[in-house]
Amino acid sequence: MLTTKQFIATLAFGMAIWFGTTYANTIWQNLAGLIRTEKPATEDNPNSIQVALLLDTSGSMDGLIEQAKSQLWKILNELNRMRKDQQIPTLEVALYEYGNTGRHPNHPIEINQLAAFTTDMDLISERLFSLTTNGGDEYCGAVIQASLDELQWTRNDGMRVIYIAGNEPFTQGPTQFSAACANAVEKGIIVNTIHCGDCEEGVRGSWQAGAIAGKGEYFCINQNQETVYIQTPYDDEINRLNAQLNDTYIPMGRRGEEKKMNQSIQDSNAAKYSVANASERAAFKSSKNYKADDWDLVDAYKRDKKVVQNKEDLPENMREMSIEEMERQIETISTQRESVQQQMQELDVKRRLYIEQERSKQTGDGGGLENAILQSVRKQAEAKGFEIEKL
Repeated sequence: MLTTKQFIATLAFGMAIWFGTTYANTIWQNLAGLIRTEKPATEDNPNSIQVALLLDTSGSMDGLIEQAKSQLWKILNELNRMRKDQQIPTLEVALYEYGNTGRHPNHPIEINQLAAFTTDMDLISERLFSLTTNGGDEYCGAVIQASLDELQWTRNDGMRVIYIAGNEPFTQGPTQFSAACANAVEKGIIVNTIHCGDCEEGVRGSWQAGAIAGKGEYFCINQNQETVYIQTPYDDEINRLNAQLNDTYIPMGRRGEEKKMNQSIQDSNAAKYSVANASERAAFKSSKNYKADDWDLVDAYKRDKKVVQNKEDLPENMREMSIEEMERQIETISTQRESVQQQMQELDVKRRLYIEQERSKQTGDGGGLENAILQSVRKQAEAKGFEIEKL
């Protein structure tokens, strides 16, 4: 069986014959760029957690997008604290939008895969911040089926869940939601539905029926509710350490430079909401599920020490070093990174304790997308043998 790259190379060769080399090269560059955009899903891991987010981006969903952007790192940190057999799970997230004519006007059912399953959470953040809204037709059954057909779902006993959020009737479109949800259940994938609006309206629009068919949970949220952050005495220090952490990343080649720049951009995007949200992102970056081994020399070296032999991808100041000199420098930087991460994790424990104490004084559950996902993911993870790491 051909790999994706082999298939595209064959396709480009055929195009060269029919349309000419220049046209084929253009197609190759565009398609190859798509391959490089996302880090492929990891091999099956019995402790893996896969979450597919399917978001309605039609004209009335600006609030939902804001909640997804502003609550992303809180959700990821909760998933990151899951443990199974005392092991840290592999965390993968995929992202779809549906119901937006402006993003894909030629697509007959207005579905767009923004990210396949990836461990690159900077990419997920980037794609969320690229979202805009536009009026369209929201075909829930079709987007669920697309995620089942297109994504590389694991075949193990890990956790596999879909969250679909929107506000129009769940019954619209060419694909029956009942059939799509049944297909998900057959694959061991849970479908949770989040209706943006009145709960009874969501029931009438079959959002609850969709959750029942998908063996998941039904939620109704106020998508326009602003995210409330609890600032702590530890946020500033965590964010200061985050700047030190960024300095330990050594980009490899042009792609590495782009990824390192995106790392800083997503730091800035998180900080736009609050200092507390910035420290939430920084806390995730101090964890083992913050993956950079496809662009950072330090992480790549841990995976494969031969990476130092490809000097063209190394920073200019390292190209004249001997292999031994490079390895010593990488080990030094790796030690520095681990020290900074350890300090961040220790402060994060204090940060979380502070937040829990402050939240206990408040009334209500916070509402919104975050609450719907966290409530259900804890329950469904426990059913699969996962447990939340204790403070």
